[in-house]
Amino acid sequence: MLKIDDIHVYRGRTHVLKGVSLHVQQGEIVSLIGGNGAGKTTILRTISGLLRPSRGKIFLKTSKTSGETDISRVPAETITGLGVTHCPEGRGIFSQLSVKENLMIGAYLRKDKEGIADDYARVCALFPILGSRSRQTGGSLSGGEQEMLAVGRALMSRPELLTLDEPSLGLGPIIVDNLFSVLAEINRQGVTLLLVEQNAIKALKLSHRTYVLETGRMALSGLSAALIDNEKVKKAYLGGT
Repeated sequence: MLKIDDIHVYRGRTHVLKGVSLHVQQGEIVSLIGGNGAGKTTILRTISGLLRPSRGKIFLKTSKTSGETDISRVPAETITGLGVTHCPEGRGIFSQLSVKENLMIGAYLRKDKEGIADDYARVCALFPILGSRSRQTGGSLSGGEQEMLAVGRALMSRPELLTLDEPSLGLGPIIVDNLFSVLAEINRQGVTLLLVEQNAIKALKLSHRTYVLETGRMALSGLSAALIDNEKVKKAYLGGT
């Protein structure tokens, strides 16, 4: 579904990604872990068209592309229309708009009113608190509720591939457990997930495969269940010795 081939990305003069390659199959949950500054967020922003690689290619294959399509120079709004939605770190909630208005912004490219209504009902079923607080402003929600709103807004675009950047950041353990249960359900409903997450244990337990990024390069990759027992991963990210 997604193939990144040897991309290099600069932020100003800083060479952030140094020949990164990865792939995501349709129906998978793939996690990307690594330390601060490793380049994880840069990968997601490059996939979604907010950054451009100086070298390398990004290929996408969804029901809305004509086969495997190079999206490395495609505008962000076009990439969204091709079935890729980015749920950013920090949530990006419109604090003065209502919960329902925030959700409807996620459907701004769509014209199918019945489908939008169905997806709104689906989001409220996944996150009942959003339905019960539909008239509240986004800024009045707690951090966990705002993360639910950000994920729900992303789902309103009806993505085939959903990329999530640090969804558990700043949330309590119970809220994180609930959120990750919903992410698993979203995947069961047919959405492919690419997850950047500092909580490595949660990411490894949720995902099918994992990539480990270190200073802009891929250090390890493999089945998540196997990487949980990898000594290097345990020592660096899971608190092992």
